[in-house]
Amino acid sequence: MTETFDRNTTYVFIAGKNWKLSLAEIIFHLKARSHTFRIIETSKSFFVIETENSLDPTIIDELGGTIKIGRLTLSILTNIVTDAFVHKNKHARTEVQAAISQSRGMGEIFKMSPNKFVFGVSVYLDDARSVRFSREIHRFLGSTLKEALAAKGTRSSFMGFPRHRKLAQLSHVEVLKKGLVEKSAEILFCVGGQQAFVAHTVAVHNPFEFQKRDVGRPVQRKIFSIPPRLAKIMVNLASCLPGMVLLDPFCGVGTILQEAMLNGAHVIGMDIDQWCVKASEKNLQWIKSEYKLKRGVSKVLVGDSRRLPSYLGKESVDCIVTEPDLGPPLRHVPTEGHANFLVRSLMPMYAGFMESAYETMKRNSSLVFVTPYFRTRGELFVSLNVDQKAASLGFEKINAFKETLPVGNDVLWRELQESSGSFFDIAERHMVGREIHVFRKI
Repeated sequence: MTETFDRNTTYVFIAGKNWKLSLAEIIFHLKARSHTFRIIETSKSFFVIETENSLDPTIIDELGGTIKIGRLTLSILTNIVTDAFVHKNKHARTEVQAAISQSRGMGEIFKMSPNKFVFGVSVYLDDARSVRFSREIHRFLGSTLKEALAAKGTRSSFMGFPRHRKLAQLSHVEVLKKGLVEKSAEILFCVGGQQAFVAHTVAVHNPFEFQKRDVGRPVQRKIFSIPPRLAKIMVNLASCLPGMVLLDPFCGVGTILQEAMLNGAHVIGMDIDQWCVKASEKNLQWIKSEYKLKRGVSKVLVGDSRRLPSYLGKESVDCIVTEPDLGPPLRHVPTEGHANFLVRSLMPMYAGFMESAYETMKRNSSLVFVTPYFRTRGELFVSLNVDQKAASLGFEKINAFKETLPVGNDVLWRELQESSGSFFDIAERHMVGREIHVFRKI
């Protein structure tokens, strides 16, 4: 057994569907706010991060790619967990049981009611050998905690799962509806390469708020609109802090602008389509009213993204976050030749936008934007090569993983550091996805 981290300032972040985007967003968000931190564990479903100072659980409202945040209770060597459940070693199971039952932190987490207490356990595993033992681990942990509570005179039960569920994990909706955060009553059991981490949930992503900001606002444009959660992530990739001026020169109905405003930014929207400008104005007014925003300046202009300095002046904005035109709607999966034709037809617009953006941005500010990512009939992917153009203008591509060092020898992290720095977001059934780029003006 080992516990070498400060329990009060070590957190488990449960990642969303795109774990690379989730991790990059957390890194950019913490760095922008001058948090000193170190990454203890990286996996495709969770990250363990120790910070110098405690984090406010409401940080989850500022993030788009994090499902849950837990505060560390204890850690156990992974080989003990593997022996206990994969190799069926009874002595190892006894060790796990004793560690959980006798942990100082475990006695502090449950805020028990006088009646029967209900708690939840969610198990996160990346090791293929261990995944099939997810439900067995869940039952074992639930029974262990139930017995530990009974020894203190507390009657309790733990939540089960539908049979069709592959992994023993409570969804964020279940945690919200059962009030498990308020009761400090969900345990996260996250098995990493070297250590398994036990944490209790202190914050959970609220999907209903994102849904409200998507379909509940006055004006929607379903086909072309970026999801609010992805918009929030992109705002954080730009290291946009409260009070900064954020520009979206292809603002559409204002999704990126609204998420930036909620994070405290002053926002400027622009679109060549007057209908979009009016739609953005209505949606931003709704956001201000719905969330009672007292600070944050907003304005939306009709304008051409290739002439930004003529509207706003040179070196006038702190960051640009946007999703330009991704090309015409496709009825069928394109051939590689047609996808390359679409790329060539879009490149002049992107080049003109990047030139204009460089002039409008302040030094050391961030440019985060999307280019289309086409799936072809041969299952090849075709995308725009904007890196060369960006470099010629004076932009530097930012790879969040190259600028951050994890604790220990992390193979997964080495793969991230060797990546291009772009992020790909495409659903299996979609023909066009998004490639997200992060640049800095130097």
